[in-house]
Amino acid sequence: MEAMVKKYQQKFRKVKDDMDRWDDLQVRLVSQFRNASSIIGRLQLLEDPKNYGSLKNIDNIKDSILGKQMESLQMIMLSMTKTLEELNIIILSLAKTLRDAKQQLKGGTIQPSMKQLNHRIGIKPSIADCLEGLRLLHEMYQSEYLLKSSVISALASLALKPSASDLHAFEQLLVDQPNIPKEEVQSIYDIIYAEEIC
Repeated sequence: MEAMVKKYQQKFRKVKDDMDRWDDLQVRLVSQFRNASSIIGRLQLLEDPKNYGSLKNIDNIKDSILGKQMESLQMIMLSMTKTLEELNIIILSLAKTLRDAKQQLKGGTIQPSMKQLNHRIGIKPSIADCLEGLRLLHEMYQSEYLLKSSVISALASLALKPSASDLHAFEQLLVDQPNIPKEEVQSIYDIIYAEEIC
């Protein structure tokens, strides 16, 4: 059982790398969202000819500026879609790690009993702790991914009817990562790596 726990801890090291990558992508997505929000916030101002002052006499100035802004917004939306795809790759990786961990347990020559699954050797986690930790991490990050996808989808419709309060609320959802309580993620790692911490 101790050897199996070590194998699960190795899986958590891979998961930790995925989580670090997630954090990098999160920063990128928030930055992209803020850039898109800035453009969306400007669109209404650019629609009003009074805001052009003496520039309004230049042929097609309004259409030209609006066109450039919409082009930039489209590019940012494409970038956000790519960032979401990279986040989804992490979700798929977490799902595979969890599936492999369960398969590893089923594929062994000796099927451990419930008592063995929950047995701890010293301060090391049990196999059940490892499996539950992997399941929880996958569930939290998958929920967060689905939320981010919904927010980014909603952003496109906001371009048609901009609302500063909606933009701010959506940005807050992205920044907060409400489905990933940091202290809970840390406590999972603390349990799995107990012997390394001590």
